[in-house]
Amino acid sequence: MEIQFQAHHAVISDTMRARAEREVRRAAMRIPRVVAAVIRFEQDGTVRRVSLSFRAPRHHDLMADAEGRYFGPVLAQAIARVLAQATRAKR
Repeated sequence: MEIQFQAHHAVISDTMRARAEREVRRAAMRIPRVVAAVIRFEQDGTVRRVSLSFRAPRHHDLMADAEGRYFGPVLAQAIARVLAQATRAKR
């Protein structure tokens, strides 16, 4: 699986990149045939946003956004939203 990181007006530490990659790989194991993921970090003042996009052949792209004060909880919230979409898609 290919993972792309994008940072818009945000400085992302190596620790946060490693955590994001680990969480995205863990989430991808629960989504069938994922081939690519895009993680976008944005910062606008004190508001931080994380956007996730998972791509799989013959499936709709799974996308989720979350925002908050810190990147850690926002990342966890975005992952939870993508997994909820994947669960609904399986039904």
